[in-house]
Amino acid sequence: MLQAQYLLIRIPAILIALTVHEYAHGYVAWKKGDNTAKNSGRLTFNPIAHLDIFGTLMLFFGPFGWAKPVPVNPMNLDNPKRDMIYVSAAGPLSNIILAVLFGLVFRFLTSSGAITSYSSLFLVFLQFCIIINIGLSFFNLIPIPPLDGSNILMGLLPSERIGSYLKFIQHAPKILLGLLVAEWMFHIPLFSTLINPFWIPYFNFWQFIILGGKVM
Repeated sequence: MLQAQYLLIRIPAILIALTVHEYAHGYVAWKKGDNTAKNSGRLTFNPIAHLDIFGTLMLFFGPFGWAKPVPVNPMNLDNPKRDMIYVSAAGPLSNIILAVLFGLVFRFLTSSGAITSYSSLFLVFLQFCIIINIGLSFFNLIPIPPLDGSNILMGLLPSERIGSYLKFIQHAPKILLGLLVAEWMFHIPLFSTLINPFWIPYFNFWQFIILGGKVM
């Protein structure tokens, strides 16, 4: 298959994963009492409302990337500290759920034995969907602002420890961005060297759960 065809298949997989991820954040925030995302037009399945140009482009080169963060006002939440955990976890969890659903379709098609040239192309799309959704869930759980993992961690930390945590990782977002740019644009594998000891077991675990031991 030509590289251009891979890119065309990858585009809808990326849009679905990012859109559902951000919608999940906004929906849970809304259910917990904060209308900020809804009032900002972000409680929508329109992917254009959620796209971050650089974060989206990253997904064309690997399984990691991000969308434009959904605005949330913690003070509007019923229980700000607790509910921010739910709001933040909703994005990665939605990606895992998507990966499971796409995996079920993948397993059904590969088990049926009725593989045509069209269904074979669809299988590639499903593979992209599974990989991208697992990748988004993992990447967003990294505890570095503005990724979801940082808000989950701050919700779990004692209030008196949050200031120390923020001071400790104040330069981490710039470092993370630099590592990603070095990896995908200049092929300097600093990010993958640091992250692979965590990413590979995470991916293998979810691939086993989703596909029942099958290899994509």
